[in-house]
Amino acid sequence: MSLARFYFERVRAQIAELERRSLSAIEQAAEKCAECLLRGGVVHIYDTGHLVSRELINRAGGLAAFTPLQFDLHVHNPNPYREARGVEGQTTPNTVRCIVHAALDRSRVVAGDVLIIGSVSGKTPFPVELAVQARARAVFTIGLTALDYSSQLRSEHESGKRLFEVVDLVIDNAAPYGDGMLTLEGVETAFCPASGIGAAVALWAVVAGIVERMTHAGKPPTLFASINRPDGAQRYKESIEQYKQRGY
Repeated sequence: MSLARFYFERVRAQIAELERRSLSAIEQAAEKCAECLLRGGVVHIYDTGHLVSRELINRAGGLAAFTPLQFDLHVHNPNPYREARGVEGQTTPNTVRCIVHAALDRSRVVAGDVLIIGSVSGKTPFPVELAVQARARAVFTIGLTALDYSSQLRSEHESGKRLFEVVDLVIDNAAPYGDGMLTLEGVETAFCPASGIGAAVALWAVVAGIVERMTHAGKPPTLFASINRPDGAQRYKESIEQYKQRGY
């Protein structure tokens, strides 16, 4: 069997494992998101730079209600003398706290909203701190992470906790330790990561659950049609306007 063909088998097995592990959490996430939207709340998506934040936003067949949350602090201060001596800017725990606090203050995230936080490793300071501070503001937090991977890693957050330990609800994307699904003799590193596929499948399953619940409640959510259809640009504008007026 070729490795390409085996990859397809591995993906099918991966999705089956994702369903086994996470269907209950996915159903709970769909329920929380639907409840949020039905009462006028917003569902925000934060990702550490992989697939999630781009996969769900402004997609044909996706929800107009999904809102990206992105932030960073860019400091431009080059100095060859200091660089030659290894003087670099430090990201201290207090820096992380302050940046996240300022980001939430400047955002449109309010109490009662839902915040989905994607981090494969779940160990880096910003996703963990974001979850901690969002929960303190009465935001329901959903962590999308890889438990087999994250549970074996040491947190870089000052609390010593990883994302799955600080959110309200965990969706395990079922990626293995190190993320790679395939190995080959003569190749040192496992390759073809599982986390992106798992994240996309899990969150589109959440979308399916949201649409189902809101439609049963008599308030089907606004969905984007393909902008590449002949009437696509006009329908996109109409969808945005509909969401602006209804909030779902």
